[in-house]
Amino acid sequence: MKAISTGLRATFLGVSLFGLCLSAAASAADTFKFDKGHTEVRFLWNHVGLSTQSGEFRDVDGSVIFDREKLSNSKVNVSIKSASIDTGVDRLDTHLKSADFFNVEKHPEITFKSTSVRQTGVGRGQVMGNLTMNGVTKPVTLDVSLLFEGDHPLGPFIKAYAGAPYVAFSGRTKILRSDFNLGKFAPLTSDAIEIVIETEMRRAAQ
Repeated sequence: MKAISTGLRATFLGVSLFGLCLSAAASAADTFKFDKGHTEVRFLWNHVGLSTQSGEFRDVDGSVIFDREKLSNSKVNVSIKSASIDTGVDRLDTHLKSADFFNVEKHPEITFKSTSVRQTGVGRGQVMGNLTMNGVTKPVTLDVSLLFEGDHPLGPFIKAYAGAPYVAFSGRTKILRSDFNLGKFAPLTSDAIEIVIETEMRRAAQ
Protein backbone atom coordinates (compact mmCIF):
# COMPACT_ATOMS: atom_id res chain seq x y z
CA MET A 1 0.00 0.00 0.00
CA LYS A 2 2.83 2.34 0.86
CA ALA A 3 4.39 1.77 -2.57
CA ILE A 4 1.05 2.42 -4.27
CA SER A 5 0.51 5.56 -2.18
CA THR A 6 3.99 6.80 -3.04
CA GLY A 7 3.38 6.04 -6.71
CA LEU A 8 0.06 7.88 -6.68
CA ARG A 9 1.68 10.90 -5.05
CA ALA A 10 4.44 10.88 -7.64
CA THR A 11 1.91 10.59 -10.46
CA PHE A 12 -0.18 13.43 -9.02
CA LEU A 13 2.93 15.58 -8.61
CA GLY A 14 3.97 14.83 -12.19
CA VAL A 15 0.53 15.72 -13.54
CA SER A 16 0.50 18.92 -11.48
CA LEU A 17 3.93 19.96 -12.73
CA PHE A 18 2.91 19.14 -16.29
CA GLY A 19 -0.18 21.30 -15.87
CA LEU A 20 1.92 24.15 -14.53
CA CYS A 21 4.24 23.87 -17.50
CA LEU A 22 1.30 23.99 -19.90
CA SER A 23 -0.09 27.00 -18.06
CA ALA A 24 3.24 28.80 -18.23
CA ALA A 25 3.55 28.02 -21.92
CA ALA A 26 0.04 29.29 -22.59
CA SER A 27 0.66 32.52 -20.70
CA ALA A 28 3.83 33.16 -22.69
CA ALA A 29 1.68 34.13 -25.70
CA ASP A 30 -1.04 36.76 -25.36
CA THR A 31 -3.30 38.52 -27.81
CA PHE A 32 -3.19 42.32 -27.76
CA LYS A 33 -5.64 44.72 -29.41
CA PHE A 34 -4.83 48.21 -30.66
CA ASP A 35 -5.56 51.17 -28.40
CA LYS A 36 -6.99 53.21 -31.27
CA GLY A 37 -6.56 56.48 -29.44
CA HIS A 38 -2.83 55.86 -29.15
CA THR A 39 -2.02 54.23 -32.46
CA GLU A 40 -0.55 56.11 -35.42
CA VAL A 41 0.22 54.79 -38.89
CA ARG A 42 2.05 57.66 -40.57
CA PHE A 43 3.60 57.92 -44.01
CA LEU A 44 6.20 60.38 -45.28
CA TRP A 45 7.19 61.42 -48.79
CA ASN A 46 9.37 63.98 -50.51
CA HIS A 47 7.39 66.65 -52.35
CA VAL A 48 9.15 67.48 -55.65
CA GLY A 49 12.51 67.82 -53.88
CA LEU A 50 11.33 70.80 -51.82
CA SER A 51 10.14 69.32 -48.54
CA THR A 52 9.19 66.20 -46.62
CA GLN A 53 5.44 65.89 -46.11
CA SER A 54 3.45 63.44 -44.01
CA GLY A 55 -0.02 62.06 -43.39
CA GLU A 56 -1.66 59.28 -41.46
CA PHE A 57 -4.48 56.76 -41.47
CA ARG A 58 -6.84 57.40 -38.56
CA ASP A 59 -8.87 54.16 -38.54
CA VAL A 60 -6.59 51.26 -37.62
CA ASP A 61 -7.69 47.94 -36.13
CA GLY A 62 -6.34 44.46 -35.62
CA SER A 63 -4.38 42.34 -33.18
CA VAL A 64 -0.96 41.01 -32.28
CA ILE A 65 -0.29 37.58 -30.81
CA PHE A 66 2.88 38.25 -28.84
CA ASP A 67 4.86 35.17 -27.73
CA ARG A 68 7.55 36.27 -25.29
CA GLU A 69 9.25 32.88 -25.07
CA LYS A 70 9.39 32.19 -28.81
CA LEU A 71 9.06 35.35 -30.85
CA SER A 72 8.78 33.39 -34.09
CA ASN A 73 5.34 32.19 -32.93
CA SER A 74 4.06 35.78 -32.82
CA LYS A 75 1.54 36.99 -35.41
CA VAL A 76 0.37 40.40 -36.63
CA ASN A 77 -2.94 41.17 -38.32
CA VAL A 78 -3.81 44.77 -39.21
CA SER A 79 -6.74 46.36 -41.04
CA ILE A 80 -6.87 50.03 -42.05
CA LYS A 81 -9.77 51.94 -43.58
CA SER A 82 -8.25 53.58 -46.66
CA ALA A 83 -10.80 56.41 -46.53
CA SER A 84 -9.39 57.45 -43.14
CA ILE A 85 -6.34 58.97 -44.85
CA ASP A 86 -5.55 62.41 -43.44
CA THR A 87 -2.78 64.70 -44.68
CA GLY A 88 -4.27 67.84 -43.14
CA VAL A 89 -5.06 69.16 -46.62
CA ASP A 90 -8.66 68.47 -47.64
CA ARG A 91 -8.07 68.84 -51.38
CA LEU A 92 -5.14 66.42 -51.27
CA ASP A 93 -7.12 63.92 -49.20
CA THR A 94 -9.94 63.98 -51.76
CA HIS A 95 -7.45 63.35 -54.57
CA LEU A 96 -5.73 60.51 -52.68
CA LYS A 97 -9.10 58.80 -52.13
CA SER A 98 -9.89 58.95 -55.85
CA ALA A 99 -9.18 56.38 -58.57
CA ASP A 100 -5.87 58.18 -59.25
CA PHE A 101 -4.55 56.74 -55.99
CA PHE A 102 -6.25 54.62 -53.31
CA ASN A 103 -9.63 54.28 -55.05
CA VAL A 104 -11.29 53.90 -51.66
CA GLU A 105 -14.73 52.97 -53.02
CA LYS A 106 -13.30 49.92 -54.79
CA HIS A 107 -10.60 49.13 -52.21
CA PRO A 108 -11.91 50.24 -48.80
CA GLU A 109 -9.33 48.33 -46.73
CA ILE A 110 -5.57 48.14 -46.45
CA THR A 111 -4.38 44.97 -44.72
CA PHE A 112 -1.14 43.57 -43.36
CA LYS A 113 -0.83 39.92 -42.35
CA SER A 114 2.43 38.58 -41.01
CA THR A 115 4.05 35.49 -42.48
CA SER A 116 7.01 35.24 -40.08
CA VAL A 117 8.61 37.04 -37.15
CA ARG A 118 12.24 36.91 -36.06
CA GLN A 119 14.21 38.46 -33.24
CA THR A 120 17.14 40.68 -34.24
CA GLY A 121 18.26 41.91 -30.81
CA VAL A 122 17.09 42.73 -27.31
CA GLY A 123 13.62 44.19 -27.69
CA ARG A 124 13.97 44.27 -31.48
CA GLY A 125 12.66 42.13 -34.30
CA GLN A 126 11.52 41.96 -37.88
CA VAL A 127 7.99 41.19 -38.98
CA MET A 128 7.67 39.87 -42.52
CA GLY A 129 4.24 39.85 -44.09
CA ASN A 130 1.93 40.67 -46.97
CA LEU A 131 0.70 44.23 -47.42
CA THR A 132 -2.45 44.55 -49.53
CA MET A 133 -3.23 48.06 -50.74
CA ASN A 134 -5.20 49.34 -53.72
CA GLY A 135 -5.91 45.75 -54.71
CA VAL A 136 -2.20 44.80 -54.88
CA THR A 137 -0.42 42.45 -52.45
CA LYS A 138 3.34 42.70 -51.91
CA PRO A 139 5.76 41.36 -49.26
CA VAL A 140 6.94 43.94 -46.73
CA THR A 141 9.38 43.77 -43.81
CA LEU A 142 8.81 45.86 -40.68
CA ASP A 143 11.65 46.67 -38.28
CA VAL A 144 9.96 46.61 -34.87
CA SER A 145 11.02 47.67 -31.37
CA LEU A 146 9.27 46.68 -28.14
CA LEU A 147 9.06 49.87 -26.10
CA PHE A 148 7.01 48.77 -23.10
CA GLU A 149 5.40 45.73 -21.49
CA GLY A 150 3.45 45.68 -18.23
CA ASP A 151 0.70 47.46 -16.35
CA HIS A 152 -0.17 50.82 -17.89
CA PRO A 153 1.49 53.68 -15.94
CA LEU A 154 -1.85 55.53 -15.88
CA GLY A 155 -3.73 52.52 -14.51
CA PRO A 156 -3.72 53.78 -10.90
CA PHE A 157 -5.24 57.09 -12.02
CA ILE A 158 -7.53 56.28 -14.97
CA LYS A 159 -9.87 53.31 -14.71
CA ALA A 160 -9.91 52.67 -18.46
CA TYR A 161 -6.23 51.70 -18.35
CA ALA A 162 -6.49 49.32 -15.41
CA GLY A 163 -7.20 45.61 -15.43
CA ALA A 164 -4.96 44.30 -18.21
CA PRO A 165 -1.31 44.53 -19.26
CA TYR A 166 -0.18 46.72 -22.16
CA VAL A 167 2.59 46.54 -24.72
CA ALA A 168 3.92 49.34 -26.91
CA PHE A 169 5.66 48.91 -30.25
CA SER A 170 7.36 51.13 -32.79
CA GLY A 171 7.70 49.97 -36.40
CA ARG A 172 9.41 51.26 -39.54
CA THR A 173 9.46 50.23 -43.19
CA LYS A 174 9.82 51.69 -46.69
CA ILE A 175 7.83 50.84 -49.79
CA LEU A 176 7.62 52.00 -53.40
CA ARG A 177 4.14 53.37 -53.99
CA SER A 178 4.39 52.43 -57.67
CA ASP A 179 4.43 48.77 -56.56
CA PHE A 180 0.83 49.29 -55.45
CA ASN A 181 -0.35 51.21 -58.53
CA LEU A 182 -0.08 54.47 -56.57
CA GLY A 183 2.76 55.92 -58.63
CA LYS A 184 1.12 59.01 -60.13
CA PHE A 185 3.61 61.94 -60.37
CA ALA A 186 6.56 59.66 -59.44
CA PRO A 187 9.47 60.24 -59.38
CA LEU A 188 8.81 64.00 -59.34
CA THR A 189 7.08 63.36 -56.04
CA SER A 190 9.04 60.55 -54.43
CA ASP A 191 8.16 56.96 -55.24
CA ALA A 192 9.73 55.81 -51.95
CA ILE A 193 7.42 56.15 -48.96
CA GLU A 194 8.52 55.78 -45.35
CA ILE A 195 5.93 54.23 -43.02
CA VAL A 196 6.14 54.85 -39.28
CA ILE A 197 3.95 52.97 -36.80
CA GLU A 198 3.59 53.85 -33.13
CA THR A 199 1.11 51.87 -31.07
CA GLU A 200 -0.03 51.04 -27.56
CA MET A 201 -1.91 47.76 -27.22
CA ARG A 202 -4.06 46.25 -24.46
CA ARG A 203 -4.21 42.54 -23.75
CA ALA A 204 -7.49 41.05 -24.96
CA ALA A 205 -9.83 39.47 -22.45
CA GLN A 206 -8.66 36.00 -21.47
